Amino acid sequence: MRLSLIQMNSADEPARNIERTCELVDSAAEAKPDLIVLPEFFNNIYFAQYWDTKYIDLAEPDDGPAITAMKEKAQRHGCHIVATIFELDRPGIYYDTAIVIDPAGEIAGKYRKVQPAAVQSLEKIFFRYGAHFPVFQLGRWRLGINICYDTFFPESARCAALGGAELIVVPFAAPKQMLWRDVMRTRAFDNGVFFAPCNKVGTEGEWTFPGGSMIVDPYGEVVVEAGDGEETISAEIELEKVVEARRRYPMFRDRRPELYGPICANTEDIPAARP
Repeated sequence: MRLSLIQMNSADEPARNIERTCELVDSAAEAKPDLIVLPEFFNNIYFAQYWDTKYIDLAEPDDGPAITAMKEKAQRHGCHIVATIFELDRPGIYYDTAIVIDPAGEIAGKYRKVQPAAVQSLEKIFFRYGAHFPVFQLGRWRLGINICYDTFFPESARCAALGGAELIVVPFAAPKQMLWRDVMRTRAFDNGVFFAPCNKVGTEGEWTFPGGSMIVDPYGEVVVEAGDGEETISAEIELEKVVEARRRYPMFRDRRPELYGPICANTEDIPAARP
């Protein structure tokens, strides 16, 4: 598979962002990728930095202008696209949703962010939690998706891998993060997958995004890495490398799920920490 990540900045003009994304997809398509991944909220600035419910008006359905444009591009270029939007499901119900579009320009499925952030950002006032870690068939490959903050919960990537994922892509809108590179490499190695975070870049509102998008192989080695400007990175990835890594490091064989009960315990049932 040829995988391309488009690292980009978004302005406070959704229509212009969609137009700009179309230009970037056209450019990326010259390399004939099988899959193109866009950052989280490619069509909007990262609005969850603000405590203001007026930004709910940015939500749109999966047949709105952003996904309609990406469906046309996927069909035109004969590739898959993963595009993440602020999705309007129904009035009062919104999700942070990565939509998988197939080469026929049809929606092949969705992943809705399971862990909306509420550390630096205010996502929990905008989004409902997703509840599943679906895996999508892309030719010979099985694709899993996490979104941004999901990555800092190792269970998210593990659930996708246990569901059969061999490649996990991660649309991001993350400012500078501690241990960014180490976390991405660890998620790839722990799960024997290719792991591909695709971040925003530049200033949006009051936040600045540092980029750092990358494609990491199942051994935790960085195949290709972006800098801190707008760019598209690409790599040929081989399914055989996933098989090879999992044979060499058989973590799935050695799992002891019967002992992992505390991970799934209700929060109020976890012993209190020392004051």
